Amino acid sequence: MGVTRKALLGVSAAAAMASAVALGVGGTAAAVGAPVVRSIGSEADVSHHGHVSLWGTGLGIWLRSENRGPSDLAGVTVRLRISVPLAGRQELPQECLQADRATVLCRTGRLPADASEQRQLALELQLAGRPAEVVVRIDTVWSDGATDRNPRNSEHEVLAPATGDEYVF
Repeated sequence: MGVTRKALLGVSAAAAMASAVALGVGGTAAAVGAPVVRSIGSEADVSHHGHVSLWGTGLGIWLRSENRGPSDLAGVTVRLRISVPLAGRQELPQECLQADRATVLCRTGRLPADASEQRQLALELQLAGRPAEVVVRIDTVWSDGATDRNPRNSEHEVLAPATGDEYVF
């Protein structure tokens, strides 16, 4: 039984085609029939921690942001959403802006991957009226295009009764 060169080339071409299908676009190995995972861009682990305090018409938000990598980030935008409207125009730090009556956006600046630099932010907002409590929602809306597979440490919802006490997140 002899195998011809043409038959070997046919088998080699079929094997090469099967390998290409199994590797997927970009050469990522995958089992045949399994979904192809495309490579993602940079990845980071951004975290926001701090505390919220409500007294009278004043709402204080103290925030510390950091990145535990693996990629450095040129910057992050943090969104702070308050459950009650703010009282008109606010005096905000230069890295922040008021997006609407109940939302403030702040940029952190560069966040290296090793958490060696933390960015801190302190806001004292004035609320419309004297609420008995507020809910503050903190999350990342932009992270330099990086994927964060652990959003639990960068997405928070804090209930702050009007006691003047610090409620930690």
